[in-house]
Order: sequence, then structure tokens, then C-alpha cells
Amino acid sequence: MALLEELTPGVVVKGLLPGANVTVISVKRHGSYTVELVYKEVGGRLGSELLYSDTIANLEIAAAGLPWSFDAEGALFRLTSEAYRIRLAYLFDPLIAVHTSLIEPLPHQITAVYQSMLPRQPLRFLLADDPGAGKTIMAGLLIKELMLRSSLERCLIICPGQLAEQWQDELEQKFGLRFSMVGRGDVEESATGNPWDERPYSIVRLDYAKREAVRARLEAADDWDLVVVDEAHKCSASFSGGEVKETERYQLLQTLSQKTRDLLLLTATPHNGKEEDFQLFMALLDADRFEGRFRDSVHSSDASDLMRRLVKEQLVKFDGTPLFPERIAYTVNYKLSDAEARLYAQVTEYVRQEFNRADQLGSDGRVRTVGFALTVLQRRLASSPEAIYQSLRRRRERLEARLRETELLRRGDQLEALPGLPILSEEDLDDLDDAPEAEV
Repeated sequence: MALLEELTPGVVVKGLLPGANVTVISVKRHGSYTVELVYKEVGGRLGSELLYSDTIANLEIAAAGLPWSFDAEGALFRLTSEAYRIRLAYLFDPLIAVHTSLIEPLPHQITAVYQSMLPRQPLRFLLADDPGAGKTIMAGLLIKELMLRSSLERCLIICPGQLAEQWQDELEQKFGLRFSMVGRGDVEESATGNPWDERPYSIVRLDYAKREAVRARLEAADDWDLVVVDEAHKCSASFSGGEVKETERYQLLQTLSQKTRDLLLLTATPHNGKEEDFQLFMALLDADRFEGRFRDSVHSSDASDLMRRLVKEQLVKFDGTPLFPERIAYTVNYKLSDAEARLYAQVTEYVRQEFNRADQLGSDGRVRTVGFALTVLQRRLASSPEAIYQSLRRRRERLEARLRETELLRRGDQLEALPGLPILSEEDLDDLDDAPEAEV
């Protein structure tokens, strides 16, 4: 409360004007309880007011100094303002992920991220460029760009086991992004029992994630902003005899499709030649649009708005020159040496004998599995003598280990009836990696 005696020229008064202080210029008294006050506003405009004792009692003398002040720690203010500036950097640099990464992207990689994917919200997309186009680079650019735009707080990458470490290394070395590898040990050591709630940026192997118990944890985890699936064609389903046959991998992606805002599928072979299977595959991106269409006699579909596919002939550098040299295919005949001819005959005979034994197993699933593994042996033989040697060596070591295990069980009288051929373990199936996807 201000006193009449305190109203002197130069004093700053609060309460005379709403929301603003004024500076007293002059005070003229009219009796004991009335004064005429001339003041100046902050903007410089002059004004006058006749004040009575009750009005004067509502005024306050403002503290000396500026109408505003900043007394916080300057270093913290600078840190906060710099963080906010960086957060808005994408508004001033539309390719900020490119300029803050250790890569030299090619034209098709930039257009994929900044023209085909980023404008889509939410993103449901199939990137199906030919091998060698750099789909990992494109996915890394997308992830970093979304992070810089504060639009990505949880990201999951699913890939085949042999590619998991490559993904982890490339994301950290080229983009500065640290992703955790999640496996069986991480689940057991997790404080909550669900490591995906504790690790917002993670990589998981496809065949580990498809297991029922692991899939249940993924389903129970918090939703993701982005899920990236590499070699996504391995997660396809098939349509046969009027029924849909879903694999565990396909069911995994069906679950995750409902748990994420954005879903990006990466594959160089999106179509296996069967339109019905392709529509089931695209249903992972848009179930309302594709699921059940083939059953309803819709035998063709246009998915161009949900995918991009560039073949090697379309990939060019910034100067317009082809990225890959022209491919000229022709057949070269050659004659096997005597040693090569004997090796080919012996491997072929071995495959024929094992096929005959597989026919006696009585289990269609195991017959196909053994058949695929043996077929790969012939493919390795056509590749090089060293390739078939390593395959046969690994197979012999596994069979010998199985034989030793059987002998130990027999000595302990714990032997159970075994089929005619050893059960193939996960290591046995490693040789299937090079088999055509249509066969596998």
C-alpha cells in the first residue's frame, strides 16, 4: 500500500493501470486527501489521474529496476535454448539426418526416405529395391530423421540372426544410434521380465522373436513408434486349397502390426510369383485392404502406393551414371576333370541314397526338411569344391556327434527309439540359407 508522501517524481507505481507499471512525473495536491498525478507509461505515453485516499491505498511502489529481470544461471539457460534449437533444426535443414551421419547417400536412398516414406503418417511401407541398393542405409536415415523430429521414442528392428550384429554395428557407426540386442539371456536378467519395456531401441532375431513365449512378451510390451523388418519375405503366408496357411513368422508380424504406429518391411523379393501370397503379405501393411481379397475372386491388386521397387538398372549416381555395371549373362561350357567328375558322381549318389531313406520316415515335414538340406549339397557342389567340402565336413561332424550321444545313451540304458535318420538341429538347417526362398 502506498502512502501519499511516497508519491514523488521518479517513483515507479504499480496498480494504477492494469498489467503495467507507470513512472510518476509530477504530483499536485488538492487538499489533504486528493492529488493529481501525472505519469508516463512504459511505452512513453503521458497520462494524468486524480487520486483520492481510497485509490492511493490500492497502489504499490514497485521495486527499483527493470519491469522484468533474469536471475537464473546463464549456463543452464544457454544449454536449454541450445537443446530447443537442435530440436527444431529439421525445420531449417530438411535433410538433417543426412548431414549429421557418416554416410554419402545416393539419390535413390534420399528419395526413398524424404519423398516416399517421411510424408506418410502413419507409415505402412514396403521397400523392395534390388539387392545392393542400401536398404539398411535407408532405414537408418528414416530412424534418425524421426528421432531428430522428436517422433520416435520406441523402435524395434527384426532381422535374421546372421544380420543382427551387422544392423547393430551400422546403426552405431554410421548414424550414432545405439540399439540393444535382445536375446534369451536378456529376458532372464530383465528386472520386469520384459526387456522390451526397458530397452526402447532394440534388435531381435526373427526366429527367436517368433517363439510363442517371446511373442507374448512382445505383445505385452508398450507400443512401438516404428518396427522395421529386414528380409520380410521370410514372414510370408500361403494360400492353398481355399485356406490360408500362416507361419509363426507371419503371425509375429500380424501381432506387431497392431502394436506399432509405423511399419517398414524390407525385402528384395516381395513377390514369389503367386498373387494370392503377395496379397497376404501386403495385408501385414493394410489388412482392411488386402486380407481375404483373393478368396473373394480379386486376382490382381495395385500396391504401388504402399511400396517402392527399383531394379539395379534404375539406380544411378548423382551424375546420372549407372550405379552398377551393365549385366551381360551368357553360358560358358566347361569340362569336368576326372577328379571333379568322380566327386560329382559320389555326391549325387549320396543325395539319391539319402532321399530314398527320407521317403521311409513317414513324416512329410521331416522328409521336406531333409530333402531341402540334401538339395543344398548339390548347389554347393556346383558352386566350388571348397564349398561342398565345408558343407560335407560340417555335416559329418554333426552326425558323428549325434552318434556319440546315441552310444552314451545306449550304455546308460536310456536309449529311446530313434528314426531312421538323425533329427536335424538348427545347425543342420544352416545349409538352407542359400536355398531359393520358394523352395524353403
